[in-house]
Amino acid sequence: MANIYEIDASPPIPPLPSVKDKTKVDIRYAVISPYATIHIYWDKDESELKYDIEEPMLSEEELEMLSQIEAGMKELINLNVVVERTQQAIIEYIDKTAHLLLSELDLKIPEHSYKKMFYYLYRDFVGLNEIDPLINDYFIEDIECNGINTPVYIVHRIYRNIKTNLVFKSMDSLGSFVEKLAQRCGRYVSYASPILDGSLPDGSRVNATYTEDITSKGPTFTIRKFTSLPWTPTQLLSFNTLSPEMLAYFWILVQYKANLLIAGGTSSGKTTLLNAIAFFIPPESRVVSIEDTREINLPRENWLPSVARSAIGSGTIGEIDLFRLLKNSFRQNPDYVIVGEVRGKEAFVLFQGMASGHASLSTIHADSVDTVIKRLETPPIELSPTLVNVLDAVIVMTHAIVKHEQTRRLSSVVEIINVTPDGIAMTNTPYVWNPQDDRFYFKKDSKVFEKIRRRYGLTEKEIQTEFTRRTKLLYEMYKRKVFGFEELQKIIAEYYKNPEKVLAQFGISSAD
Repeated sequence: MANIYEIDASPPIPPLPSVKDKTKVDIRYAVISPYATIHIYWDKDESELKYDIEEPMLSEEELEMLSQIEAGMKELINLNVVVERTQQAIIEYIDKTAHLLLSELDLKIPEHSYKKMFYYLYRDFVGLNEIDPLINDYFIEDIECNGINTPVYIVHRIYRNIKTNLVFKSMDSLGSFVEKLAQRCGRYVSYASPILDGSLPDGSRVNATYTEDITSKGPTFTIRKFTSLPWTPTQLLSFNTLSPEMLAYFWILVQYKANLLIAGGTSSGKTTLLNAIAFFIPPESRVVSIEDTREINLPRENWLPSVARSAIGSGTIGEIDLFRLLKNSFRQNPDYVIVGEVRGKEAFVLFQGMASGHASLSTIHADSVDTVIKRLETPPIELSPTLVNVLDAVIVMTHAIVKHEQTRRLSSVVEIINVTPDGIAMTNTPYVWNPQDDRFYFKKDSKVFEKIRRRYGLTEKEIQTEFTRRTKLLYEMYKRKVFGFEELQKIIAEYYKNPEKVLAQFGISSAD
């Protein structure tokens, strides 16, 4: 038998062009090599982008044989018996079980047919059936199924909302798939308990419904994918999400332990920016992160990620909420505390931590600084206005339409100067995005820089020189396409140890 163990579920990530004219889009890339590829192209008939999953074509005879093998394997297969949980060991186990069934069923299959069928066995028993190529597509953020006989939609990192060629055509198949999602999440769905809210083993968030009673088109599901490799700061520059000056400003604030809160609406890029800013945390610092669902991914060793746990069954038995995790985190001696999102009583603990000198980063659902302060001071959070004063800056992310394209922008950075006892905030806005010309503007008057100078005994010239150097370095890395996760982290870590060496490497004078 020729080598069939060539399935690669993590092929190289291609550099996709950000094309202004969508009618010119026509790209293909592998997601499960060499069997599953993605074709994104402009459909002239429907005047929209399409996302086609391309998988091996099976003849009627091959489909019939695959159906027989899969039916038999459902009775036989048990992936838990695989001692080594490696990709190779699992593939070999499926291959061995399939050949056992072929022998018992006395089926003779040509090698080229078996290779194609083996892909489907791998996809359906190890992966997530029809949506496995979508799960393996690095560029997908969300997968959305609204029921039977309607296309599955995806949110693509580059091309945003696109219709796919995947359609679930029967209530039974979609219901079975939602059951499989529940199993993978370690949860249970039924007619009595038809709503699923859980996380897949890779951290992706799943919300699904099981019956027609809940959604008229039948079972539905939405998967918010967890990205193992988040966007780097220089990648955000390449999307024009923010400016090099903003990144240099965040770098200095993070180094000197400022407290930052990122505000914005749903899917405005809050967590993406949080991950990018976390690149600037000094390499030796201890970081503790607390989340409802795994979304934060930090390129560092001294990091303790914590995730809240839902109750087991009804009631609160076994529940570990953000409040308990956060209280416990301050006993773990963190230099930095990152909270995925504040929305309840955990905010009080977070701000108490800020007041006691623990640098903190977090996100909040709000569209402006005024809304942020109102949310913090009213139920269910109810912080005292004086405690809000420990916040150094609020970063506002927004959805934007630029040149008829949907995108994300950092709309403003607002520094908190003082919050009066009756909740009135004095602020300073050093950075702002202008939607008219899609450009970022900044002024040198930073109140947080003043705080840092007083606290650490720096002169204005020292901090401005450092700001200029880092701005130039980040822009130079962007120009040289230094986008890699590990490469970028290595450069930032080296800068903390030997800035002159890094500046010289990128042709920047340390006298600047």
